[in-house]
Amino acid sequence: MSGEAQLIDALRKGDEEAFRELVREYQPSLVRIARIYVPTQAAAEDVAAETWLGVLKGLDRFEGRSSLRTWIFRILTNIAKTRAVRDGRTLPFSAMQEPGRVPEAAVDADRFLDPEHPRWPGHWAVKPEAWPEDALLAAETRERLAEAIEALPATQRAVISLRDIEGWSSEEVRNALDLSETNQRVLLHRARSKVRAALESYLQEDTA
Repeated sequence: MSGEAQLIDALRKGDEEAFRELVREYQPSLVRIARIYVPTQAAAEDVAAETWLGVLKGLDRFEGRSSLRTWIFRILTNIAKTRAVRDGRTLPFSAMQEPGRVPEAAVDADRFLDPEHPRWPGHWAVKPEAWPEDALLAAETRERLAEAIEALPATQRAVISLRDIEGWSSEEVRNALDLSETNQRVLLHRARSKVRAALESYLQEDTA
């Protein structure tokens, strides 16, 4: 029996410690994703709490067609969407499902304008420099990274958090957030570009 199968079996048998461990592992991410859809932190925490109730009620019906993690997050997004519709919150849906229609430059356009090579559109005018490893590992830099991620639009923050912080695969993120491959790629690219730009600015200040 696999580790996930053992966990599911324990949960179905009412193992409270297994459930508490599951909550500890996923609660922060659940709240983060819920904030895409609802306007306040308190509402996001309510959605997460309702999600855990849904998990407990639905465990016996879980068929294992996806991972347990993906299933939990699909429950969350369904509850959060219902809550958002009830509260009249609709903007995140357009930003999530059609990010390409939201006009937004991922990186400063001037960085792609090379006066010496006007026939080469899309090439860097100023290539991003490699960052010193010790600076990237510094606690203050990690704090700036977290701040840059928190400053992102909610949809971008959710995708980059799951992909680059939680280590989810593209397929897992698409399934959990109900995204197409194209939309997930656009959101992730924009998020990574903004975070990199924020870190570049910070590191340049730090070495000036």
